[in-house]
Amino acid sequence: MSQPMLASMLGQPGTGLVAGVDEAGRGPLAGAVVAAAVILDPASPIDGLRDSKRLSAARREALALQIRHRALAWGVGQCSCLEIDQLNILQATMLAMTRAVQALGVEPSRIEVDGNRIPEALKGRAVAIVRGDATRAAISAASILAKTARDEQMLLLHRRFPQYGFDRHMGYPTAQHRQALLEYGPCEEHRRSFAPVREALHGKTA
Repeated sequence: MSQPMLASMLGQPGTGLVAGVDEAGRGPLAGAVVAAAVILDPASPIDGLRDSKRLSAARREALALQIRHRALAWGVGQCSCLEIDQLNILQATMLAMTRAVQALGVEPSRIEVDGNRIPEALKGRAVAIVRGDATRAAISAASILAKTARDEQMLLLHRRFPQYGFDRHMGYPTAQHRQALLEYGPCEEHRRSFAPVREALHGKTA
């Protein structure tokens, strides 16, 4: 459905567009935190939606393609590692979620956010749903889009900084990643507000 058609629907009583929102990348030591918002089309259900962490990379990519083609609307937002360091990871995550909803291009009547917190800018329209990525199809879809978008970014970062092995751990604090940090020091995409990166920056052992 086109954005103008969606926008016109919002003026009709009972339209009730519901957006699911989730994020990927709160725990890594490097890269952006990425969020996605999805409004699914009830007339075009997508089989196999679930928490992105429970899917193989190949299955996530296949579902992400379906979501982008069959959802009524979808949007992706992010906060860079610099914004994470300036705001803290929680506030950066909330901002990324807000940006994802804004990227939808339409105003949903209800927003379902995975977890137990709601971005300040979305209060009044949003509800927090713990484990929503396992129980709400739209949140599952958002989880898949956020994860695949972030993984793509980390694969691009791997080309620039192959010494860290971003293609294997996607920036998460694995033993391999922490060792590479100590050996090479942080790159510009590492989150300096995170303790292992600070320790590597100052030459301390993790």
